[in-house]
Amino acid sequence: AILKKIDYDNGYSLYIGIPFCPTTCSYCSFTSYPVAKWQDRMDEYVDALLKELAFIAEVSKEKHLNAIYMGGGTPTTLSAQQMDRVLSFLEEHFSFEHLKEYTIEAGRPDSITEDKLRVIRKHGVGRISINPQTMQQKTLDVIGRRHTVEDVVRIFHLARELGFDNINMDLIAGLPGEHPEEMEDTLRQIKELAPDSLTVHALAMKHGSRLTRERAASTEKQNYKQMARELEEMIDMARKAAGEMGIYPYYLYRQKNIAGNFENVGYAKVDKAGIYNILIMEEKQPIIALGAGGSSKLVFDHGQRIERVENVKDVSNYISRIDEMIERKRTAIATWL
Repeated sequence: AILKKIDYDNGYSLYIGIPFCPTTCSYCSFTSYPVAKWQDRMDEYVDALLKELAFIAEVSKEKHLNAIYMGGGTPTTLSAQQMDRVLSFLEEHFSFEHLKEYTIEAGRPDSITEDKLRVIRKHGVGRISINPQTMQQKTLDVIGRRHTVEDVVRIFHLARELGFDNINMDLIAGLPGEHPEEMEDTLRQIKELAPDSLTVHALAMKHGSRLTRERAASTEKQNYKQMARELEEMIDMARKAAGEMGIYPYYLYRQKNIAGNFENVGYAKVDKAGIYNILIMEEKQPIIALGAGGSSKLVFDHGQRIERVENVKDVSNYISRIDEMIERKRTAIATWL
């Protein structure tokens, strides 16, 4: 029913990648770079990103933009001024007439400030994510997230005070040292915040992550059957807690190397389901991805044929080779247009 308002034939969505994070979490293998090392080149990155956006705005003028999703990395590693520059550029160069959803994955509380939230709110972004992953301080410290549980609560309440009425939160079941008792306490705290949607991930042991390397090097025997049983219990606890919050499953996906072969499940209030999340799974509409590591999907014949266009992952290469990234898209998009 949600997808009935999406234009498959003439519509498309935008993914805007900001590949920087305050720190790299131990479980992560996404394209992300410590912002402290790239602070002096962030404006260069934004320059390149806007050049790529300008090209897409020009060639897609006859198409209908249905969803915008800014992810990463952590988009709020951009300064308030840089965020304002990107969002202003989008307003100036793209028509929002057919826009159904506008999301920014604010992500980590240690990157979010009141100024940044005010900029995001000013530009009419309707949906944001504030992602704790867990509400256990000992776990946050272990996985390398330099914020506190109190930071999560403070930023969430600040976002509510500023008028955000569609806030998603992400949790990961199976983080190091966590068992059903910890998940129960995390869910208790999340229920008190009452987000509009909740995405529950089962921990995936990704090849490029520090956590996977550390576990591979460990001499301790892992009781994987016990881990799988506990993970199943934690996921079931999350499902029940979601129902108690009045949010219900609306999308599901699997990743490689998830312990116990479980799924990631998105829960939401009836009118707050993430349209972009559904689109990226259903593959019914082109998603043009911009920024370092962006992977565009051009969809033909309602998903019968899909072509991918990749941007380089390395930030320096993305900046220096931005004209090449644009040419890659020009060639592929010509077949879509």
